[in-house]
Amino acid sequence: MSELDSTQKAAQEQFGRQSQRYAKGHLLEDVQDVASAVALCSALPLVADVLDVATGAGFTGLYLASLGHRVILADLAQPMLDRAGEKALERGLHVELRQHAAEHLPYPDQSFDLVTCRVAAHHFSSPPRFVAEASRVLRPDGYFLLIDGSIPDDEEEVEQWLHHVEKWRDPSHARFLAPSVWNELCTAAGLRVACSELQPLRQPDLEWYFNTANTSPENRSLVLQSVETASAHVREVMQLDSGDGKIVWVWQRLTLIARKP
Repeated sequence: MSELDSTQKAAQEQFGRQSQRYAKGHLLEDVQDVASAVALCSALPLVADVLDVATGAGFTGLYLASLGHRVILADLAQPMLDRAGEKALERGLHVELRQHAAEHLPYPDQSFDLVTCRVAAHHFSSPPRFVAEASRVLRPDGYFLLIDGSIPDDEEEVEQWLHHVEKWRDPSHARFLAPSVWNELCTAAGLRVACSELQPLRQPDLEWYFNTANTSPENRSLVLQSVETASAHVREVMQLDSGDGKIVWVWQRLTLIARKP
């Protein structure tokens, strides 16, 4: 594996420490978003070569393996790959596990029919490099599927508020990108965007996120203060709700599908 930069090291350490949190019952275990997106990839081969980047506990890649595809699960954090491997054994699925960064994919050109990345890209040190690498390893007519947190275009105040909250909650967070930015990155990498859609997703109680990220007491206080002082506009866009002793908001989930000509 190539030498990691500071952002990559932070993600590797964070998810290595917290890998046990990504067990049965985790929010990402529900892969209906993946199933809906893959259904739109109508030209995907019956048995496709798939690379799932930043796989975490492997929910996305294992779903694709269950459909009969040949799947490589890749992640920076070896403990996460260990969790994914355990789940594969439990389900009787054959997958390959590889440890590497998203920005440097150690595969020949045109190796895959589908490259996926789900709820991870906001930790990457270089999204442009990641998209360029995904495009490079895709075969002609191959698909790039990205699912990640995002913010509506032209909502700078909301983006800044959410960036600070996410960075305090989990210091390995890098940045949420708006749909227009991802679209531009795909175009620059030679990919044609076929679908780019934001869907509101109501999040669990903020306490669940604190526990999942093992947020420090100091940073918890900063997040709670930011929630308390959020502007009316931020509250409206994020549908921020502090009732019933819980703090929840609506997360904008981006589903992007692009294809290599």
